[in-house]
Formats: sequence, C-alpha cells, structure tokens
Amino acid sequence: MPNLKAGLIGLGVMGRHHARVLRSLPGVVLVAVADPGGDQYDAAGGLDIGKDVQHLIDSGVDYAVVAVPTVFHEEVSIALAEAGIHALVEKPLANDVAAATRMADAFRSRGLVGATGHIERYNPALQSMRTRLEAGELGEVFQVVTRRQGPFPIRIADVGVVKDLATHDIDLTAWVTGSSYVLVSAQTAFRSGREHEDLVAAAGRLADNAVTNHLVNWLSPMKERVTVVTGERGSFVADTLTGDLTFYANGTVATTWDLIAGFRGVTEGDVVRFGIAKPEPLRTEHEAFRDAVLGKPADIVTMEQGLATVRVAEAVLTASKTGETIRL
Repeated sequence: MPNLKAGLIGLGVMGRHHARVLRSLPGVVLVAVADPGGDQYDAAGGLDIGKDVQHLIDSGVDYAVVAVPTVFHEEVSIALAEAGIHALVEKPLANDVAAATRMADAFRSRGLVGATGHIERYNPALQSMRTRLEAGELGEVFQVVTRRQGPFPIRIADVGVVKDLATHDIDLTAWVTGSSYVLVSAQTAFRSGREHEDLVAAAGRLADNAVTNHLVNWLSPMKERVTVVTGERGSFVADTLTGDLTFYANGTVATTWDLIAGFRGVTEGDVVRFGIAKPEPLRTEHEAFRDAVLGKPADIVTMEQGLATVRVAEAVLTASKTGETIRL
C-alpha cells in the first residue's frame, strides 16, 4: 500500500513537533507545509512553505494536521473538509460551540475522519489509569482532582487558560471515568493584564455522581500536571509530566493507636508506582490518527468529543461570569 500523503498547517511551537513526528511515522510522508508567518523553528525540512490551507489542498494531501491558532480552526478545517481531506485539529477544537458544531458536522457529513488533538489521552500514565478504572481496580469513583499550573506561555494570545489548558483536564476527566459532566461552577481571575483569564478554579459533577475539581493557571513559577482519582479502594495519582502512575491503597490493617484512629477515615495501605511503558504521547496520537484514516480500528478523539469539551469549557466561563452553577 502506498504511503499516505500528509500536510501540516501551522509551524509554531506545536507545529514543529507535529512535523518531526510526521517525518518519522511509518506509512506516512509529509509532503506539504504552510504558515503565513513563515518557519521560525525550521520545521519545513526543505519543503516549500505555503501561505494558507490551499497550498495543502493543491498538494493533494490525504490528510492534514491543523496547528494554527484556535480562532482559525474553523476556517482551515472547513476548507479541508470541502476538499475531501481528513484532519487532525489541535485542541481546543474551536473557539466556541457554534464553530465546533459546524466543524464536526462538516467532517461527519462527508464521511471524513475528523479528530481533536487532546494529547493527554495518549499519556501513558492516564492510559494505564483508564484501563485500571475500567477493570474496577478502584471500585466506585468518588472524585477527580486535577492541577495544571505553570508560567504564562507567550505563544498563546487568542484564548484564556480555560480553553487552552483546562480543556485538557475536562477531556481527560470525562475520558478516564467514562462519564460526562452534568454541572459546573467556577471562579476565574485576570492577573497578567490580558483580556483573557489566566487562572480558574472549577468544580463540577459527572453523570456517575463523581465530584470534579480543576485548578489551572498561568501564574505559577513551577510546572505541575497532576490528576488524582479517588475511589472506594484508594487513589490513583498520575503525573503526566513524567508519565508516572502511583496507587495509594486503603489499608486493611486496623489502627489501634486511638489518637491516630480518631482523625483518620481510612487507614494507610500499600503504595505502588507502576512500571509502565512510556512512548511519546504525540507519536501515539499520530499513529492512532493514521490508522483511522486507513480504516483500521483506532482510539482517536473525535470531533464530537472535542465539541463536548468546548461545551463544558464555555459553561465554566459562563459560571465564572454569572456566579451560577451551570447545568449541562
């Protein structure tokens, strides 16, 4: 079978990594790139640099990766759909629910593969966690807590921390639990002089009755990417910066020291850090999308799922503005 011809639009921070992976992916050849701002990271690798999506279309690509700023996702993606080209679009899928809906409809109606680049789904720690949750190792899930904090990324100018970062946590929470959000409330802050929020504390509830809490900001000097899922048998802690997954089990040994037993709801049990394979998440994401384009079974983040995440993100922003709890 001949190689798939791939195109890439957007040669910024993420675009350069997409280009690197596409060039190393078996069964795929990167044949066209485009970016109206040029190629500041030398990602083109000798290819002519087009100015817009038409360059990819004219190059006859089979599929394209869209890594342009969020505000341009709809325009670029609809053009690809109309040309019959499959697309993997960086997260968030679109700037708002209306645009995300039009994009999902455009690909679905034409029988094209459309995916959203929620890369955390391919993090080995979270993939292992999801498998273990599905197997019932934690029992009933009570709570999902995420912390995603770090310095401000100068490259982000068109959205705030909710749509840029919190969408990771919204998507991964629904994915690892296999449940959807039913309500959210939130508080945001604007501390860096920009028009968009740079801090959010969001709480919610899932359809399975689990409680969620997400702390996300661009104001912390340290970088933190942690997901904690607590259930009836203990807690899973995933560090997605290192790809580590640790299990803290509830203890089975009774606490006989009265002073300690008085304030401990559960006893401490074994602590296990799992030894898991750690392939690069971006490569795993690309392998899944390539297989989906080839018609093989593949675990991609569909545009419909990307739309659901945008819908929750908008509800978080609405909740922060109105002070109300928003039901989805």
